[in-house]
Amino acid sequence: MPPYLKPVPVLILFLSGFIMLLAGCDSESNSDRLHALMDEAEEFEIRENPFRGGDDGEYQENDRLQSVAMEDLERRYEFWSDIQNQLESDVTRDELDLSHQITYDSFKRQVDHNVNQHRYRSYLVPMNHEGGFFNRLVGLENRVPLDSLQNYEDYITRLNAVPNYFNQHIEHMRTGMEEGYTLPSVIFVDDYDHYFTSAIVDEATESSFYEPFEDFPSSISESDRERLAEEGRAAIEQSVMPAYRSLADFLTNEYIPAARETIATADLPDGEDYYNHLIEYHTTLPMTAEEVHQVGLDEVERIRNEMYEIIEEVGFEGSFDEFLEFLRTDPQFFVDEPEDLLKEASYHSKRMDGKLPEIFHIHTLPRRPYGVQPVPDHLAPRYTGGRYSLGGGTRAGEYWVNTYNLPSRTLYTLEALTYHEAVPGHHLQIGLNQEMDDLPRRAGGLTAFSEGWALYAERLGLDVGLYDDPYSNFGRLTYEMWRACRLVVDTGMHALGWSREDTINFMTENTALSHHEIDTETNRYIAWPGQALAYKMGELKIRELRETYEEELGDDFDIRDFHEAVLKNGPVTLPVLEQQVADFFENRDQ
Repeated sequence: MPPYLKPVPVLILFLSGFIMLLAGCDSESNSDRLHALMDEAEEFEIRENPFRGGDDGEYQENDRLQSVAMEDLERRYEFWSDIQNQLESDVTRDELDLSHQITYDSFKRQVDHNVNQHRYRSYLVPMNHEGGFFNRLVGLENRVPLDSLQNYEDYITRLNAVPNYFNQHIEHMRTGMEEGYTLPSVIFVDDYDHYFTSAIVDEATESSFYEPFEDFPSSISESDRERLAEEGRAAIEQSVMPAYRSLADFLTNEYIPAARETIATADLPDGEDYYNHLIEYHTTLPMTAEEVHQVGLDEVERIRNEMYEIIEEVGFEGSFDEFLEFLRTDPQFFVDEPEDLLKEASYHSKRMDGKLPEIFHIHTLPRRPYGVQPVPDHLAPRYTGGRYSLGGGTRAGEYWVNTYNLPSRTLYTLEALTYHEAVPGHHLQIGLNQEMDDLPRRAGGLTAFSEGWALYAERLGLDVGLYDDPYSNFGRLTYEMWRACRLVVDTGMHALGWSREDTINFMTENTALSHHEIDTETNRYIAWPGQALAYKMGELKIRELRETYEEELGDDFDIRDFHEAVLKNGPVTLPVLEQQVADFFENRDQ
């Protein structure tokens, strides 16, 4: 579920010890006030969201699901509004040093967003094209270590809480239906049954929720095992399965028939203001839809000229459209078996692994390993070509490759996809961030930084002599063009009157993405407004900074230093990134 559809957990960027250590020249009381507000917000988040502690490895409130009753939403809104007011009145940003300013900006951004989410009533649309609030229950059995009698009993209590959790969301969605806040009908091209297959089964013992009752820890007695298994079976049979059936019935018979015919966020009540908020939230830049749209058009023109050069290089005789159709249909660009696609992805991963020391200092490379895995079956039909799955604890990171519908998975784009999702993209940036004791273990929704970095990382293959196949280099440009097109079509559909067909035609004319991918991506942009703008805007800022310091430093420019400067503080807003890179090079030789 995307950030714009749910309250975003507050980002606490620095641990208390780090805050005090770096207080340095800024006002101690000013830093203390900032730190106290962050502590208060963190404690509130853990109390309010039972999943939050499990995500951080602090298991509390394990017998609850988060309440989204109206009175609780109002209470949270009042809390975040109060934190917002105190932050603005009690903490003076300009008196903080750079490290604390990064903390302040990131914390304030999340607080402001939590306030705006309620103000724009995003709780009325708690789902999107990929799923929604019900996805939070996937893997519920793994959220808490089931290593004690108490944890099992808490798990059963949670299972029995599912009907109320679903009903609260359904109540908000019914209100949205009455007041014009729904998802566009066009994204419901298929039914939602595949989201519920693991929960709606013939026997409770076949449900994934029952798995913990098939393998108990040795510390639980035989009599307790029998009791827990029976209580767990009953909870699944009497609470979980009926709740999913009720939700499926609601979506099929009430919500989808009532979904709005329009696609623009601007068509919602207060939609124009809301979309402007989403642009700034996702890009971290104060830009209008028209400005972002024009940046996209300029980038499309630049990238297309570079594409023409490769078409000439490979000696293709035909038009641009004919070349794109050649790439979409020629058998040389596809595999027949899922395992072959995974092998190709692994090959590109290992090639880049060996090149990393040329463009990164050794001490800035993450220790956590990563593997290559297929996208899980229940997600694959509506998933993009690949994604990075976060590692944690003793788990390696995973680069997911979508092996569903192989005729839509092109080999010539796989190299760029690999560098984006694995290294030097998401795994490197997130893995490094996880190892920094003085930084958070969550990215805090700063898509412009994390996705901007990953898109920039695709280009780094050129710096180390990869993309030796011109078709793969065209694939890189295809992915860059894809992100540039997002600037055009997202703003086009949500603010400038474009139709879904306008977007599909524009993407088809300018990218070599398969028809399946274009269709899937278009639904994503409709259901998740603004998010797709972050990739290209973030990448452009990183490239702009690199070009600035390459020109300014000349022979003294070291690409490894630049990458350290970008990644050293974890995810930050783009204005802060510009500030921190300048600070790094000003103090590099001191």
